[in-house]
Amino acid sequence: MELDLTWILIGLPVAFGLGWIASRLDLRQLRINNRQAPRAYFKGLNYLLNEQQDQAIDAFIEAVQNDPDTSELHFALGNLFRRRGEYDRAVRVHEHLLSRGDLGTADRQRAQHGLALDFLKAGLLDRAEDALRKLEGTSFEGQARLARLAIYERSREWPEAAQVAALLERSGEANFSVRQAHYRCEQAREAFAKGDAAKALGILAEAMAQTPEAPRPRLLLGQLYLTQNQADKAYECLAPLFAQSDPSAPLAADTLAKAAQSTHKTSEAASLLLAHYQRQPSIDVLQALTSLESPTDAHTPAARQHYLDHLQQHPSLIAATRWLGSATGEQAMPADVQKALEAATRPLARYRCAACGFEAKEHFWHCPGCQAWDSYPPRRVEEL
Repeated sequence: MELDLTWILIGLPVAFGLGWIASRLDLRQLRINNRQAPRAYFKGLNYLLNEQQDQAIDAFIEAVQNDPDTSELHFALGNLFRRRGEYDRAVRVHEHLLSRGDLGTADRQRAQHGLALDFLKAGLLDRAEDALRKLEGTSFEGQARLARLAIYERSREWPEAAQVAALLERSGEANFSVRQAHYRCEQAREAFAKGDAAKALGILAEAMAQTPEAPRPRLLLGQLYLTQNQADKAYECLAPLFAQSDPSAPLAADTLAKAAQSTHKTSEAASLLLAHYQRQPSIDVLQALTSLESPTDAHTPAARQHYLDHLQQHPSLIAATRWLGSATGEQAMPADVQKALEAATRPLARYRCAACGFEAKEHFWHCPGCQAWDSYPPRRVEEL
């Protein structure tokens, strides 16, 4: 069959024309998409600035659909979902980013960090820990270690917390020596709760030797010595807190007084307590001093005079209640009045976290509310 050149001559221009028209249509669609993507992006940005998060999310989703390769929009969506508490959607966004093979190293690390934050905010601590471990050796390493430290403290995994704190200290993040002392104290408390007093004593002695500036190991060690009928060691352990006017000394005042009574060092302890009280007046120190001078009767004139002297310098409802309660004979208060006064002073005798304001009957070294360390002043609410 002979080839008809006429048809070839006609077909070539037609094919060229069709190709040109198709290319123009593609270019036109591309221009439309390019115009729509930034328009949707800026619309979402405008909604975000006006705190209209629902509309912002819809606009960003539209922009991502028009240009699925835009990683920045994915990050914006993930952050918005996390802020709104939609952690499952935030996780899907960051996991989608991590599954992309064309994602750069910096963006991959950023997506991994975002995924870890999603798990952390959702309370999935195990998955958050795994995600944070993958950030070792990246630019997010310091932030990831701090987040892991918070996880271990929250879950009371003290050996793991100590390891991460050591890594942070070596990298120059901060000085964690006092925090390490707290971790050892927590481990000692757990050992004592399980009946292993010898292990608890060893841990506290090590903590006191390694961190002599931290008051908590010394205070706990003195209390533990007293429970183990080693009053002499308890006294020797606690006395330096008062000699050095340590701010946390009032927390050890009662223990020191009991140890002094058992070791017949009441006059020496009374001198220590009085000197500390004169420098830093405190209800707890005053009560311990009173118990030493009037060990059998809190109603003696000397005991009552201590509270009266305190009231002259430091108005205190707690001290006034104790002074009134120590009255005898015709001056004694009715029981109902005494009960009412004690109820009124109970909130004033609490301890308050300086970071979040959480109040408690006992002093905490680690706030149960905000998880801050050393945020509780060792003084009652009334004395602040």
